[in-house]
Amino acid sequence: MRAGSVVEAGRAGATESPDGSGAPGKAGGVRDSGKGRGAHAAHLLLPAAASWVIALVLLGCPAATGAVVAGLTAVGALAVAVLVRAGRTAGRRNAVIAVLGCAAAVAGSVAFRVHAAGTGPVAELAGRHASAVAEAVVTDDPREVARRGGPFRRESFVVPARVESVGTGADRVRLRAPVLLFVSGAEWRSLLPSQRVEVSGRFGPADPGELLAAVVLVRGAPRVLSGPSWEQRAAGALRSGLRKAAEVLPPAQRGLLPGLVVGDVSRMDDQVRADFKAAGLSHLLAVSGANLAVVAGAAVAMARTAGLPLAARAVLAISAMVAFSIVARPSPSVLRALLMGGVAAVALGTGRSRDGVAALSATVLGLIFFVPDLARSYGFALSVFATAGILVLAPRWRDRLSARMPRWAAEAIAVAAAAQAAVTPVLVLMSGQLAPVAIPANLLAGPAVAPATLLGFVVALVAPLHLGLAQLLVRPAGLATGWIIEVAGHTAGLPLGVLPWPGGVTGLLLLAAAVPLAVLVLRHRRIRLIALAAVAGLVLAVTVAAPIVARWPPRGWLLVACDVGQGDALLVAAGPGRAVVVDAGPDPVRVDRCLRSMGVGEVPLVILTHPHLDHVGGLDGVFRGRAVGAVLVTPRGTGDDAGEHEGVRLSEDLARRRVVEWAASPGASWRFGPSELTVIGPVTEVSPTGAGKGAAVNNASVVVHVRWAAGSALLSGDIETEAQAELLRRGLPRAEILKVPHHGSGRYDPAFFAAMGARAALISVGADNDYGHPAPSTLATLYRLGVRVHRTDLSGDLAVVDSGGALSVIPRRSAPAGGAPVRD
Repeated sequence: MRAGSVVEAGRAGATESPDGSGAPGKAGGVRDSGKGRGAHAAHLLLPAAASWVIALVLLGCPAATGAVVAGLTAVGALAVAVLVRAGRTAGRRNAVIAVLGCAAAVAGSVAFRVHAAGTGPVAELAGRHASAVAEAVVTDDPREVARRGGPFRRESFVVPARVESVGTGADRVRLRAPVLLFVSGAEWRSLLPSQRVEVSGRFGPADPGELLAAVVLVRGAPRVLSGPSWEQRAAGALRSGLRKAAEVLPPAQRGLLPGLVVGDVSRMDDQVRADFKAAGLSHLLAVSGANLAVVAGAAVAMARTAGLPLAARAVLAISAMVAFSIVARPSPSVLRALLMGGVAAVALGTGRSRDGVAALSATVLGLIFFVPDLARSYGFALSVFATAGILVLAPRWRDRLSARMPRWAAEAIAVAAAAQAAVTPVLVLMSGQLAPVAIPANLLAGPAVAPATLLGFVVALVAPLHLGLAQLLVRPAGLATGWIIEVAGHTAGLPLGVLPWPGGVTGLLLLAAAVPLAVLVLRHRRIRLIALAAVAGLVLAVTVAAPIVARWPPRGWLLVACDVGQGDALLVAAGPGRAVVVDAGPDPVRVDRCLRSMGVGEVPLVILTHPHLDHVGGLDGVFRGRAVGAVLVTPRGTGDDAGEHEGVRLSEDLARRRVVEWAASPGASWRFGPSELTVIGPVTEVSPTGAGKGAAVNNASVVVHVRWAAGSALLSGDIETEAQAELLRRGLPRAEILKVPHHGSGRYDPAFFAAMGARAALISVGADNDYGHPAPSTLATLYRLGVRVHRTDLSGDLAVVDSGGALSVIPRRSAPAGGAPVRD
């Protein structure tokens, strides 16, 4: 799906830059080389499409169903071959035979694999949810599970593997069964494919449609029984060398470069990952035909410079692609790209132009037959649809655009637009959205992809031999990577960059109805001009008028409750471009996004009320690109053992960052810009009675009173009934704004709310959370006291501003009908 150029075929004969994606390696475009070739492509396209649909459906069915479908389609193919004579309808006859024959083969393949995955000792263990000791061979790199706890939660991984024995001693049973291991612990990160390990865990059934015998919840660390194979060891050394060489780059670049080159995203920054997703650039992180096109194109260019014949160029291109595939690991996407690249290289070596659609169809057909679970892979679908769009749509669009602009510009726009248009149905099924921003993002990022990929691959080869030289070579690769990061960051926030659209089949049907209408509009000049004018007016309204009518951030904001899901993250104004951060929420990406939206580039003080993940898990996002002065935490010894453990890990993380850590003490105060902050908690003399786990840590929350010229606010962390009562006994300062404790939990003291005298309450809470927050009794009490309630799950970010000498709450979006009021 990477923007590139479309291959010129037909006029010059052979292509000089084979591409594993079926996309182009050289500027020009695909020419129609005749009806026979088109018919040949169609004969392969129909069986490939039918096989994909058959596999997609049968993967969720019992093996017997697949066997029946295989039998019926095989009989049908035989009947057509015997009963229908070859004549003027020979083409249609052969096409039907091909479709039915391929459908029979794929149905039989799926039935065999479903039966194999659903039977045997491992499947029996899964059916009983039994525990056992097993020997397994790792079949792919451990994939880290996204951690909402940032550095404060144990690393977790998903490890694809093949179980080869179950049990111990005389009870050991030999077998071969694919499984998925769910594991935790940093020791799993270093495992390489082909390593044999012994694990102990509980077996459970896999999700329907997955060709797995079981999923295994592994207990403890693996016992490594053997090392990796030589090729995996070599690939691991090269990937490790690339990571070491990239250490000289800034953090965002050093994490992204291995992802661009070999798909290694183990160190990628969460915010960069989120920007890539929003900008439609996530495909750059998956090794595909574009990577192989760059490597093979460089090999062919060197061979051509040396004057080698076509056959030698093809051999060199294939060798380069095979070497790259070993380094990148032969995942399904790499295998597909390698097959496509091999087809293109053979065409190059024989001097015959290739039919991209036919090659793509043959590749899809072969992969679905041998790896049928790809039929349900969105990644596979995105790759195939993008390649098909570039092959089918891009040449026509390029030719139309060439009449209005230079051919190279038309080529670039056509490829990016065609790829995005082709993958739109898949994106609608996946996430229910349209992403027009992906076209300009790919156009801008595209020129930097090839240099980053090629230089990164060279660095991976050089690093094991001479790390110093590799670190010199990696710097220009870092510049190219930095450009891509900038493009992603700026395009991710563009107005109308991502448009909401119904997801699933409903969205797909609406898209199918909208496309013909759009084509009809674009075909008529007058209607097209009217539509373009309407779109331009809409864009102008969103980009210019909307910020004037509903400015964000609000001018003169004093406090912001960030919408970070189920957690707390508050910003207290500390002067232009500065804010005190009170808690960091569970997600680094969301708290960083909130800080960026408010224009905060410096944080003189971070206050972490207590070490629970929904308050400290997003700390990485606060530090991203910002200077942080100090961090205030609750004193040690004020919570339970779990809280103490998390507090220790928090201290270790702050020490690693070389940031000063202070223990909160009631009475401490600071003045930052318009805000005066005074610590009035934690309360250490309380012990929860009848409360759930974690109440002791909640009651030890740092409580802060913030005063401005226009009024004050109380930021209460997660304190519960006991701490609230103790603060009330000591004498609670009044405040116009209350950050409701513990996301509106039902464990509260009504007298605490009454004594506050608040006019507005902010509840930081995640939509449809599992805790029942906010509790109906809490909301009823606040309403009874005449307090206006504002919730982040209903209104997004909430800003407190000085409105004519009084405090007012402005939401980023209006609450739905029946929700909380949106303004004091």
